[in-house]
Amino acid sequence: MRFGVHLPQGYSLDLVNIPVAEQWSTIRDIAQAADAGPYDSIWVSDHFLTITAPSNESAFEAWSMMAAFAVCTSRVRLGQLCTCIGFRNPAYLAKMAACVDVMSGGRLDVGLGAGWFEDEWRGYGYGFPSVADRLGMLDEGAQIMRQLWTTGTATLAGRHYQLDGAVSNPLPLQAGGIPLWIGGSGEKKTLRTAAKYAQYTNFGPLSLDEFAHKSRVLAQHCKDVGTDFDAITRSAYYLVTIGETEKDVADSMARRRAHYEPLMPPEALESWLGEFRRGLVGTPEQIVERLRKAADAGVGYVIAYFADAAYDRTSMDLFAGKVIPELIG
Repeated sequence: MRFGVHLPQGYSLDLVNIPVAEQWSTIRDIAQAADAGPYDSIWVSDHFLTITAPSNESAFEAWSMMAAFAVCTSRVRLGQLCTCIGFRNPAYLAKMAACVDVMSGGRLDVGLGAGWFEDEWRGYGYGFPSVADRLGMLDEGAQIMRQLWTTGTATLAGRHYQLDGAVSNPLPLQAGGIPLWIGGSGEKKTLRTAAKYAQYTNFGPLSLDEFAHKSRVLAQHCKDVGTDFDAITRSAYYLVTIGETEKDVADSMARRRAHYEPLMPPEALESWLGEFRRGLVGTPEQIVERLRKAADAGVGYVIAYFADAAYDRTSMDLFAGKVIPELIG
């Protein structure tokens, strides 16, 4: 099992009360701490606005940070969960990604998703295409990016994108192109796109029964399109609440409520806190036990988010020190 850490970037209201002039250095320092530790990768979201609704709080943009991480870290891989296909033309995105891959010494992963946050789409002038159209864009976009990373050129007369000899140089440093993650769990379209193009999947925060079901659907799509299911690493994303004792865990949950309570209306607050309760909650020993069950279910990669990391890295360090060593390999 491998481990990545999802960094604070403001989207989840996790930089509140940190002066703007200190926010980037806070994010950078956490990235460099991960780089010096046992984490395999660092991750950010591709969101322009804060949850659960737009606010005046900072939300750092994903690809600006990818370029910065390429030069301020030296070991960890760099990824996004997930880059929204509708926010950037996929040929342009492939070019950007190839440049970041070279800048990082071949450490980039690209996560692609269809996008869902309507406020962002409409607020930034992208409209809000139907689900079917967004999934079609995801499939065509993945095809374009694979072509550009492996051949340096792409032509496509698609429904959503029309390319006539797009050229992308430099090529990525990674042989075979940049590893592609497909985010989402839609059974008819998203998982079929993953079967065709992905080296990794992330189904989102699911129960193990749901994870197993989505895995079976992905396996069938792989059979249908002629790709190797076993070559696709399936990952899981967890909101983590960890403490040395159960009292520490309860105290952490209480601090989280106190942090978010003035920032969200009551219904949104309870929904967001519910996501944490469904995440990884417990002492290191309890979390190790749960992740061993996840590994048995086929989870090969865990991406962990620590909501308090910008203020206190105790949880991130405890996870690194007492959970990861029990599960790596």
